[in-house]
Amino acid sequence: MDTARSTDRPRLPPWASPPPGRLIGRGHPAGDFLEAWAWDLVVSEPGHLRLRSHLPDHVKNPRGQLFGGFTPAYVDLVALFTARLGHPGGGRAAGPWLATTNMAIDYFEPIVGPTFEIDNQLEKRRGRTAMVATRMYQHGELAVFALTTMREMASDRPLGDA
Repeated sequence: MDTARSTDRPRLPPWASPPPGRLIGRGHPAGDFLEAWAWDLVVSEPGHLRLRSHLPDHVKNPRGQLFGGFTPAYVDLVALFTARLGHPGGGRAAGPWLATTNMAIDYFEPIVGPTFEIDNQLEKRRGRTAMVATRMYQHGELAVFALTTMREMASDRPLGDA
């Protein structure tokens, strides 16, 4: 009989233990919507992530391009993972709770798939604040550039208290 209490070690959510070569497993609300469980992890090192993604039909506009309103979901999700990789003691699923405080996105070319690349770099960390640059490439050409600023939050703070 296992006498260990469930409070002895925090249990990771199912998405936090992805298969080799993947950023995230199934079960994350935003990740599942973007089908992030199928993205190829190209580079994963402190403060740098590079992914090869596909373009699901449900995120396309009527012209078959990535709908601009869904672009921030890609940017936010990957920026959060990138900032965690750049955090001392952090990992893709470990590290502090991060709240996005600012995001700026410039669109240069449409993302039309079937695949595209997302390259993220932690640009600056100062205290509890991190800034991540996101570049999305379609056929090797810069299509989207974004800057995301995040702030570490104590996980025991009330929701909405950023």
